[in-house]
Amino acid sequence: MPHVPHGNRALVVEGGAMRGVFAAGVLDAFIEADFYPFDFVIGVSAGSTAALSYLSGDYERTFNIFSRQGISPEFINFRRALTGGHLTDIKWLLEETLREVELDQDTFKARGIPLYVVSTRIRDGKPCYSEVCAENMYPVLSATCAIPIAYRDYPQLRGMAMADGGLSDSIPVETAYNWGARDITVILSQGHGYRKRPANRMFANTVLRKQPALAKATRQRYSHYNKSLDFIDAPPEDSRVRMIAPGPEFRLSRLSRNLEALKKGYLHGKHKGKEFVHHLMVRNGHHE
Repeated sequence: MPHVPHGNRALVVEGGAMRGVFAAGVLDAFIEADFYPFDFVIGVSAGSTAALSYLSGDYERTFNIFSRQGISPEFINFRRALTGGHLTDIKWLLEETLREVELDQDTFKARGIPLYVVSTRIRDGKPCYSEVCAENMYPVLSATCAIPIAYRDYPQLRGMAMADGGLSDSIPVETAYNWGARDITVILSQGHGYRKRPANRMFANTVLRKQPALAKATRQRYSHYNKSLDFIDAPPEDSRVRMIAPGPEFRLSRLSRNLEALKKGYLHGKHKGKEFVHHLMVRNGHHE
């Protein structure tokens, strides 16, 4: 458990693999507007990468990752998966992007808004929250993006094997509330009204038979996920939750490699982000 942050205003960014390009667009709109009203940020899986680029002020960085490295056969490779390799090679992606796509770590540090990233412990299937810094950036991002089956390794974080944070706390809005936030903004990767269906129990139990706690987390994910959506729709009376979700025209799959579809998803996110900032400014009496 990290040191719980201070502050009332939180930003929560859901993952969703390649669907995370929507969050990349929203957060680039925030960068354009110099919109940084948050006391802390919590990111999950691909959402953590977008959040990191946002806090470092690196405009279009996350979109460039999706549209270049993200569609490379070095990252997503179905043929490799059929022969026992990774479907999504997280190690290659992170090493390549941290080397090739510049990240302004000085700005990230100077901004002073802490970023927490969710991963899932293999031993008990519970969420683990890590504050990102220069020293742990690579292992933390590796852990939160390690989708079981798609990525066949379990990255180590603080001596513990980890997997995708979305399995244990896909939308950490209640976590933000429990940490003291009462004004919470959530960026989703599915449209409003979406509800997750139960996973195939036999498939989860068979594929993850050597990791029974992770199999259990996979089976229960839908329940935790939908509970978070219920919280967003009906938050406690002492809080306010603002949601930014893609519209029905956003139909990108989790493992899409279609560059044109990614561009459309990104621009859709930018539009939604600009709308959000504009409406908030108007509501607060700041007219252009």
